[in-house]
Amino acid sequence: MIEHIGGPVLRGGQAQPITPVIRVDAPLVFIAGLVPMVDGKPAAPDITGQTRCVIGMVEAELGKAGCRLEDIVKVTVWLTNKDDYPGFNAAYAEIFGTERAPARSTVISGLIAPVRIEMEVVAACRR
Repeated sequence: MIEHIGGPVLRGGQAQPITPVIRVDAPLVFIAGLVPMVDGKPAAPDITGQTRCVIGMVEAELGKAGCRLEDIVKVTVWLTNKDDYPGFNAAYAEIFGTERAPARSTVISGLIAPVRIEMEVVAACRR
């Protein structure tokens, strides 16, 4: 069972793709930090393309564990530039929506890979 409690989070009068609290009763799956690199290069030049790519990578890794994007309960995101936040958030919201989005933390940080985003997730797999 995955129960979304509260939300969506409102910031600046707009609903964000974040649920403040999620309760789970299912085995947890942890996906290590993924970056949008393809053939040793960034998958896209902009944050929107990199966000879509890394979420696609997350989806593929979840599939290996028998999970789906809907099973994600917590996302941690690192962005290298705070100015990328609106583009990232818009691309993220296209995929997760605002009604049943995972809990999420987003921070600004340097990354080892030459990309603009890194993402790790925790999912509650309901096989």
